[in-house]
Amino acid sequence: MRVTVNRKAHFNAAHRLYKKDWTDGQNDAVFGKCNNPNFHGHNYELIVGVTGEIDPDTGYVIDMKVLKDIIAEEVEEPFDHKNLNLDAPEFADLNPTAENIAVVIYNRIRRRITPNLELEITLYETPRNFVTYKGN
Repeated sequence: MRVTVNRKAHFNAAHRLYKKDWTDGQNDAVFGKCNNPNFHGHNYELIVGVTGEIDPDTGYVIDMKVLKDIIAEEVEEPFDHKNLNLDAPEFADLNPTAENIAVVIYNRIRRRITPNLELEITLYETPRNFVTYKGN
């Protein structure tokens, strides 16, 4: 029997959406207010879903305390109250869109959980704007 367990977390971060090799006009046309040279911030909400078989000994798919610690170490500590463009090496040359942030989070968490478990990341940039990434 396969079951999905979910853990919610949040972090606050600033970013600027722009491409270094584009003109100001191109960046403004594509990214609008999100291209603010002084950055802007979001209160990101994160849902990490892990799917797998229930362990007959523990009754867990994954120990939620372990998942909580992984999220704290791989997401909250490196990204919370940071400027993603300036403080997160992953975004030195990667535009920190919600899509790219979700993929980076997925990759950071994926390396910490066993391969037999499926992983899904849902990242809310605003209550109405969110992305989901399953590693495909």
